[in-house]
Amino acid sequence: MANDGARVDSISRGDEGITMSETSREITPEDVCILIPTLDEAATIGDVIDGFYAHGYTNVLVVDGDSDDATREIASERGARVHVQSGSGKGQALREAVSIVDTPYVLMLDGDGTYDPADAERMLEPLSAGYDHVIGNRFADMDDDAMKALNGFGNRMINRSFTFIHGAEYEDILSGYRAFTVDSFERLSLDSDGFTIETELAVECVKHSVKTAVVPISYSARPEDSETNLHPVRDGGTIVLALYSLAKTSNPLFYFGSLGAGGIVSGGLLAVYVLVEWLWYGIGHEILAMVSAAGILLGVQLLMFGVLSDMIVTLHREQRNHLEQITREANRED
Repeated sequence: MANDGARVDSISRGDEGITMSETSREITPEDVCILIPTLDEAATIGDVIDGFYAHGYTNVLVVDGDSDDATREIASERGARVHVQSGSGKGQALREAVSIVDTPYVLMLDGDGTYDPADAERMLEPLSAGYDHVIGNRFADMDDDAMKALNGFGNRMINRSFTFIHGAEYEDILSGYRAFTVDSFERLSLDSDGFTIETELAVECVKHSVKTAVVPISYSARPEDSETNLHPVRDGGTIVLALYSLAKTSNPLFYFGSLGAGGIVSGGLLAVYVLVEWLWYGIGHEILAMVSAAGILLGVQLLMFGVLSDMIVTLHREQRNHLEQITREANRED
């Protein structure tokens, strides 16, 4: 199931640094927009903004989902640009924000105080080395009370499902701490409006062969006066469904193959039941026999469609990578 076009590198805390390549670039704080989507984060947003200012990052953009508390007022008082999103949901906020960003690099994080501004340099370092997307791995240094046991289990299962379905080991696809180039972001086809945006970002990075790095970050517990907007069971199920549905275009062999296998197994079990009933008891189930045959036939057709779709997607990916390589070489010559 592996995706040959995926490129991901995991960077441990013990690494001295990232080897600079011919595509390396120098990034200064002025080149980076700190993007913070918010919804009722008055208890924490001020400290988050202050933390980035303390580390030299003064271009802070808060995209607010029409909070009912004083989030916008506090953010504005601390010196951040405040933009009220026209729609709703974190995904819509991200797409709208990137369209008004005036820097080549974006560092995105939640405004709930769980992510450390001190990790900004670590997050941006891979971009300097030529990577286009960086994911902060929360599990590398997580406070004991930062994530409930159920949430931790669900996160790990979702990460394993992502690796199995989409063929890339991103370690923490639900992390809200991301760094990316605006150019690479504009290559992605993002449709999610809600909190599944991190999942869609990870899938799109695999699908479009975006050079991705995973770096360790620290992850703290939410302050007691800050409430989460997520619901573990309901939202976890939504994410798993999103992972599966997104495989339709990134890994069609898995998507249609699993549907086809389900049809074949269901039709086969029904056929066994019909056969047993006829051999042992002399009872005929003509309608059930037709249904089982239809299920098996549909399953085989879906499997064949999955194989053909996978060949088309693979060919398309190879052609796109080749064209992008030609474009990069032409730009270097210019």
